[in-house]
Amino acid sequence: MKPNKYLLFLLTTIVAYGLFEYYRPKPIDWNPTYTNKDKIPFGTRVLFDLLPDIMNRQPVTSLRLPVYNHLSDKKLPARSNYIFVCHTLKLTGFDRTKLLDYVSRGNTVFISAYEFPDSLARQLGFRADLKTPTLRDTTLGMNFTNPTLKNRLDYHFRHDDGRNFLVTTKATQMTVLGRNARNEPIFLKIRYGKGTFYIHNLPLAFTNFYVLDPATDDYAYKALSYLPALPTYWDEYQKLGRFDEDEQSLLRYILTQPPLVWAYYLTVAGLVLYVIFAGKRTQRVIPVVEPLKNTSLAFVQNIGRLYFQRADHGNLAKKKIQYFLAYVREQFGLNTTLPDEEFKQALARKSGVSEQVVHDLFRQIAFSQQQIMSEYDLIRLNELIEKFYVQAKA
Repeated sequence: MKPNKYLLFLLTTIVAYGLFEYYRPKPIDWNPTYTNKDKIPFGTRVLFDLLPDIMNRQPVTSLRLPVYNHLSDKKLPARSNYIFVCHTLKLTGFDRTKLLDYVSRGNTVFISAYEFPDSLARQLGFRADLKTPTLRDTTLGMNFTNPTLKNRLDYHFRHDDGRNFLVTTKATQMTVLGRNARNEPIFLKIRYGKGTFYIHNLPLAFTNFYVLDPATDDYAYKALSYLPALPTYWDEYQKLGRFDEDEQSLLRYILTQPPLVWAYYLTVAGLVLYVIFAGKRTQRVIPVVEPLKNTSLAFVQNIGRLYFQRADHGNLAKKKIQYFLAYVREQFGLNTTLPDEEFKQALARKSGVSEQVVHDLFRQIAFSQQQIMSEYDLIRLNELIEKFYVQAKA
């Protein structure tokens, strides 16, 4: 069989591009991932490795579970710490409830993020805010308010634009632990029940770049020194989702490697082009099949329209009454030959329709059978019958 020239060309292009990208010097990745596996400048591998020392050799566990799932585990220690370092903290309503209950029972939660859920922020009495882009300041200094921890010179995190800060909306049980040079809070301690929330608004300070920089290397340690020496959980779910080392799919790994990402996109684009140009000549015409129409419904509508247009109101009313009485016999098992007072009470009781509606309807039926029907009388009869159907179904 003769090889397909399109597939050969596509395969050669992919292999050549993959080899070129593999052997090309890799540029430094400055994307902030905050993940504890990344050694890039804005990963958190260094801090995570040193965290057991900060916690006085207490166990430190990395989690890839939603907050609700983890805190629903009945095997948790009596007291512990829960640390989040991410760009945006996302919590469902169930997550928020579990987290608040977790802290109220005497545990500690440390959150460093730029964006927080509004519901959690309102509950704790703060909000994360931003200055306008014109006020960005990459040289803005940060420092602790505690004289014991305060550095002689302010800390500078030059990859942060300096626009982020916290606003306190409740003064009760809240302490400002850190401020920027504009005297705006960036680090808060919030008592909640028997436990404590630590809210921090500069997650870049905990990344590899600044933990290893001599000018800022002690900032993360000082911030985390507020946590008690207890078993500690480090959240990775906010950054990577729920998967473990043995659950990493091939596609997930490909999407984390820039050369493989481009090779993957090139493959997909090539396959799409192949389908368009190679499959276009062999595809048969697919006939259009019209959906079946409901001819019974159309017939009934046409007949009703014909009676109405001919002003044959009496005939149309007679048919509607016959259909209604047949409905009563079939649905409620009543004899409609003599619609006396006992019959009307029984019909109202079985159908759930009010007695007033039943009386009005049969009064109109009796009137329709004795008089020449006008358009108004026909409309009135139809309204009462439809009202009966609606209440009976309810």
